[in-house]
Amino acid sequence: MDTISATVLQIDGNTSRPTVIFNAKTGQFRIAGRSILENSIRFYEPIIKWIDNYLHNPAESTEFHMELEYFNTSTSKYLLQIMQQLETLFDKGVNVTIVWYYSDEDMQDLGNDYQQIVKVPFEFKKLPTQKL
Repeated sequence: MDTISATVLQIDGNTSRPTVIFNAKTGQFRIAGRSILENSIRFYEPIIKWIDNYLHNPAESTEFHMELEYFNTSTSKYLLQIMQQLETLFDKGVNVTIVWYYSDEDMQDLGNDYQQIVKVPFEFKKLPTQKL
């Protein structure tokens, strides 16, 4: 079940939408799975609004764990918007880190592209290769 509250934003994932767990108290944000949504606006707008509220009273540090194994073009726009929101925190002196997980070179390259756009520290972590 999906739950949204002042402290925690949680959305259960499925084969086309990612799992989202954002915790305002701990500053731990996580998006994982696949994001190949037909209507990205409907999915990501509540997340953007939740982060807007978080920006008014952030945790001492914020870590955004980006663990998407695949995402479509419309999702990329919203990921950038989320990272730009976090960049505003970073610019205010809040400790912000984006942890970018990748399983292949293409996903690593996408992380590098975002790193060039958003001036927030990135950490890159290689996911274990899945065996078929």
